[in-house]
Amino acid sequence: MDVRNIAVVVEDVDAARTALQWALDNIIRYGDIITLLHVYPLSRSKSKSKARLLRLRGFQLALSFQDICNNFSNTKVEIVVTEENKEGMKIVAAVREIGASMLVVGLHDQSFLYSLAMVHSNIANYFNCRILAINQPPESPLSPMVGVQGSSTNMDFSQIDISGLQLRRSRRRR
Repeated sequence: MDVRNIAVVVEDVDAARTALQWALDNIIRYGDIITLLHVYPLSRSKSKSKARLLRLRGFQLALSFQDICNNFSNTKVEIVVTEENKEGMKIVAAVREIGASMLVVGLHDQSFLYSLAMVHSNIANYFNCRILAINQPPESPLSPMVGVQGSSTNMDFSQIDISGLQLRRSRRRR
């Protein structure tokens, strides 16, 4: 069985934690490498201490995600924390650099996938792996949820085929 490198976007939102938990419960196999990827915003301040603080907070957040992975002892967890340079392009570059076979993203209103699609017309050309976007469970009990038998996590699941992801430029997300 081939060892896969699965990148997981680390953000301080519940959707990102839910996506990691779903990946651990459903797609991570023995020996896989999980790369926790956090990209902090570009600091416009000339103060090096501000950039250092943003980086430190990014590592602390990634370490909290690593705690979620602790029950999966047969996987290796790596952490990558880096500063953003353009809307989502640093994530794309990091995913390509580590050779990830899959990118797991918690889908939410401020997701980098939406930002990337707004700036670039065909984002499929940028990725060299499968993208799995996991939605946070709906608040309403009447909304449909996908439950995996034996899994403690019930949620909506979206596999995004990025070749077909297009947004109209005239429409703005709030």
